[in-house]
Amino acid sequence: MGSVSQAYLESEPVKGARSLISELCRQFYSLGWVSGTGGSITMKVHDSSIPKPQQLILMSPSGVQKERMEPEDMYVLSGDGAIISSPSPKPYPHKPPKCSDCAPLFMKAYHMRDAGAVIHSHGMESCLATMINPHLKEFRITHMEMIKGIQGHGYYDELVIPIIENTAYENELTDSLAKAIEAYPKITAVLVRNHGIYVWGDSWISAKTQSECYHYLFDAAIKLHQLGLDWSTPDHGPIQVVKGVPSVDCRMNMSKKARIADSNCNGKPFPRCIVLDIEGTTTPISFVTDILFPYAQNNVGRHLSATYASAETQDDIKLLRSQVEDDLKQGVIGAVPIPSEDAEKEEVIAALVANVEAMIKADRKITALKQLQGHIWRTGFENNELKGIVFDDVPEALEKWHASGVKIGSEASLWKYKIW
Repeated sequence: MGSVSQAYLESEPVKGARSLISELCRQFYSLGWVSGTGGSITMKVHDSSIPKPQQLILMSPSGVQKERMEPEDMYVLSGDGAIISSPSPKPYPHKPPKCSDCAPLFMKAYHMRDAGAVIHSHGMESCLATMINPHLKEFRITHMEMIKGIQGHGYYDELVIPIIENTAYENELTDSLAKAIEAYPKITAVLVRNHGIYVWGDSWISAKTQSECYHYLFDAAIKLHQLGLDWSTPDHGPIQVVKGVPSVDCRMNMSKKARIADSNCNGKPFPRCIVLDIEGTTTPISFVTDILFPYAQNNVGRHLSATYASAETQDDIKLLRSQVEDDLKQGVIGAVPIPSEDAEKEEVIAALVANVEAMIKADRKITALKQLQGHIWRTGFENNELKGIVFDDVPEALEKWHASGVKIGSEASLWKYKIW
């Protein structure tokens, strides 16, 4: 445009865009998108006589009450992002005017996507959608009517939105957002984890419409998740694991048809944690009885001798002493006294081995034995003397649960030491 005249800055297209931003921010505030001075909006001044890349850009200021902004509070920038006009300062308690901290990110959308407007929302839905599973780098959803409101998408399409990680300062997100825009040519939005979303369109109407659709879809995904339903699949049925591994919601003993028909399960949330047994569930019983138990029994003395001075082993011995003292009082067969701590190391170990062998022979389910066995098995796996065996469907089930943000645990220490 060359130099911008004052007359043009006061023209109807510029005045109209200023007023429109004020109006939209009040609406977005009522939706919870720009509360607490967060969020922002920018748009180009539409003028058919000026090429779009050279059209003036209006931006809302940073750190202000968005619902109280007036048209004169907006910044005016050139097509390349240089500030042409700044708002006048306001008296206390207002802060000195400052252009939006989002400006560098807005400019990426303008330059890389030829956008006509960009909206940055802190809407709760956009924040929570990134927190359902902190390991996922994309938000995916399909077969929802409101997907049709997203540019280039239809009802049957899968909508994919990249998620970038948040930073302490808004402008530090610029490179990550640019990489996401480049990596996903079809997108019109980027989610920022624990933060919000950036949405752009070729006009303010397009950006606003898509923002409304995105927030609707995020809200739907959150509610489906609370119901234990999978928003990323076409039928939005109960969240399932794969290859015949049972579902972990209230329908786990039902067929798929019965689960769909059963209304009593509606509203049951998907679990946050799954506790698994080892023997016969993840691992063949024969692996435990024929390999693990004999290994532990045959290596008690070696393990205690090699790690005797460690705090961990001393804790194991303390627990065994306490158990054996109780066993002796109750006349448990196989229990033998353990020499005092002042006794020779070899004497103590010999007594410990005798007691442990008796406990294993009796198949006792006691903490003192299980803790020591776990430490012996861990050493065996670390030294490649043991190699875990699991059923074929276990690794895929674990990956599915992990990807869904479900914590996995077991009553046995084997799980802690990751034998799979």
